[in-house]
Amino acid sequence: MSKPVKIALAGEGGQGVQSVAQILMDAAALEGKEALYIPNFGIEQRGGVSIAFVQIGDEKIGAPKFKIGDIVIALSDRAVRRTQMYVGPQTLFVYDSGIQGVEGDLPKNAKQVLAIPALEIATKKLKPRVFNILIMGAVIGATHVVTLDKAKESIEKRLGYKFEKNPELRELDFKALQEGINLVAGMGVS
Repeated sequence: MSKPVKIALAGEGGQGVQSVAQILMDAAALEGKEALYIPNFGIEQRGGVSIAFVQIGDEKIGAPKFKIGDIVIALSDRAVRRTQMYVGPQTLFVYDSGIQGVEGDLPKNAKQVLAIPALEIATKKLKPRVFNILIMGAVIGATHVVTLDKAKESIEKRLGYKFEKNPELRELDFKALQEGINLVAGMGVS
C-alpha cells in the first residue's frame, strides 16, 4: 500500500457509520499502519446523513479530507445520493442492495459497484443491528484494507463494554464480519 486508501462511508444517523469508521481506523493502527478518521455530521445527529472519512496508509497521511475515495460505502438511499461527489473512475462503490429506489442514482463512473444484501442477510441469519458490520466485512473481503484478525481486535476494543453486558453481541458481530467476507468471496470478489 503506497498511497493511502481513501474511504468515505455514509448512512443515516444511528446506522453505525461512525462506529464502523472508527473500527477500520483502529484495525489499521493495530496493524502498524497510519490511519486517519474524520467524522462529518449534519446538523442532525439521529435521522440525518452521517459521513465518515477514513484514510489508511503505510506513511504519514498529509491531508485529512479528500475529493475522490478509493472505497465509497452507502448504507441508505440518501447516502447513495450524498456520496456521488466522492466517486471517481478508480472507486469501489459498495451499497446495501436492499435500498429501494436508488437504481438511477448509482454512480456510473465508478470502477465497480458492489451491491451487498447486508440488511437482508443480517435480518434472516443474525440480527438487523449488525448489518453495518456485515457490510464492513464485505469491504474487508473485497479490498483487504485491514485483516480480519485486526478488525475483530478493533471490534473488541470499541465494543467490549457492550459485550460484557451481553456476550451474545460479540458472537453476532464476529459472525456478521465473517458473513460479509464470505459473501464477497462467493461473488468472486477479492
